[in-house]
Amino acid sequence: MTREQFFRTLAPVAIRVRREGSPLFVSVRLAQNLLETGGAIPSWNNVCGIKVGGGKPNAYWRGKAVNRSTWEVRDGRNVVESADFRAYDSVYDCYKDQDLLLQLPRYAPVRAAGTPEKQARALQASGYATDPRYADKLIDILNAHNLRLYDREADEALPNPDDPVPVAIEIDGNRIGDGCAFGGVTWGPARAIGEALGAAVGWGNGEVLINGEPWPTKVFDGAGFVPVRRLAESLGARVDWDGAGRKVTIRR
Repeated sequence: MTREQFFRTLAPVAIRVRREGSPLFVSVRLAQNLLETGGAIPSWNNVCGIKVGGGKPNAYWRGKAVNRSTWEVRDGRNVVESADFRAYDSVYDCYKDQDLLLQLPRYAPVRAAGTPEKQARALQASGYATDPRYADKLIDILNAHNLRLYDREADEALPNPDDPVPVAIEIDGNRIGDGCAFGGVTWGPARAIGEALGAAVGWGNGEVLINGEPWPTKVFDGAGFVPVRRLAESLGARVDWDGAGRKVTIRR
């Protein structure tokens, strides 16, 4: 597989995840994939170099792992180590799990970066990799292969974030209500979704309570709505977005 074939294979998945709200620029993600894999998609679909670490299985990582040799920079020296890497059912699941990782507070600068270059440097500064030239390598790759073209492709399909879009919401194939997408977030009826996924849903001080904890809330027609993806994933479900059909499907 040539590098261009590598990028063309992964780009549709990276663009899809970006349209679903991923904080990573497609260009940065693809450059990182090349750097982490050398241009070969492994059978375990981990193209992001995500180690098992102390994380717990979730809707996208089922707990499977492979042990492989890897090199790290320790005290300024390159050393070869053995490490356990997460194994995924698909590249899509790898990307979605990486997005969950990037929600950690230490990655706030990555999420806030306004350009691919700033995001590459934020990844390094946040400790994503031990290589002191990690950001420079990412930037060199995205420049050499003109990967910003994929950023433009992803952005062209994004609706105006200020225009609300009605969205159907299903759980395991059964429609449970309607939501509304705007500002890059899909909001849905908290009680219908939360209770279907086994959570206790309440109300206090003008906010929806999920298992006793307050959640970002918007009120439509007297009902409390919360971010659908965040709620579902926090309760162990996975979420798929059908942009053409304007539908969110939650799978337990």
